[in-house]
Amino acid sequence: MFGRLVCDHFSEAFHERCFVENRAGAGGLIGMAAAAQAAPDGYTLATSSIAYNVIAPAISPNPGFDPMKDFTHIAYIGGPPNVFVVNPALNVRSLAELVALGRRGAAIDYVSPGVGTLGHLMAEVFAQKAGIKLQQIMTKGGSQAMMDLISGNVNVGTMTWTSALAQIRAGKVIPIAVTASARLPEFPDLPTFKDLGYDELTAVTWFALSGPAGLPNDITQRLNAAVAKMLELPDVRKRLDRDAVETRVMTSDEFTTFMASEIDRWTPVARRVMPGN
Repeated sequence: MFGRLVCDHFSEAFHERCFVENRAGAGGLIGMAAAAQAAPDGYTLATSSIAYNVIAPAISPNPGFDPMKDFTHIAYIGGPPNVFVVNPALNVRSLAELVALGRRGAAIDYVSPGVGTLGHLMAEVFAQKAGIKLQQIMTKGGSQAMMDLISGNVNVGTMTWTSALAQIRAGKVIPIAVTASARLPEFPDLPTFKDLGYDELTAVTWFALSGPAGLPNDITQRLNAAVAKMLELPDVRKRLDRDAVETRVMTSDEFTTFMASEIDRWTPVARRVMPGN
């Protein structure tokens, strides 16, 4: 979605045809490695993210690139928060009740969009802070995880807000806490983790724009300005607000600093909770 959003805007802003080429595989490492090897001329860019540039390189023995040295980090876009949801049959209506349940018995099974996703890491950080045990049940992506939640095969999930929203609105799962920086306008009674005393669980599954290392500064600044303008467009704003996407305008230097801070923040967590690390 973010790649196409940027591409559509760039086609209009620069009067050039922009194409999105999906290079799937290895948690985003294949696509990012291809972008790192491209000519630094501004014509080959990548949708960078916390998954592709922070978590995947942290847990891969050979990611194929250095997430800082091999890229020019152009502009931050944003992303949706994660939400803890439960099946109504669990009879849990708050994070405090989930913690109480966890302290009474064995580990609580949960699902996330996948091993090494932000949802996975957030669940493990929460379990450590709350003093309970959570056991991740492996699934083949977010869609299957949500189906397992709805069916009651598993009663707890940590999902991106975008993937959970339809089922929350339908009442098939109940949200109990969200990782957003502030309460969501559509759900003002849903507390954030920060509201509940878990400041370290404020985070979003963010996406951004990066290019190969050595991208000339004038090109970098033009692209950064184009992204900032895109985020102000009413139709773009409406689309992102609908999915609770938190955006933030950053300069290229600010985004580069942010990227480094995210690597410092999540690399130790990823290596601690991932098998073999």
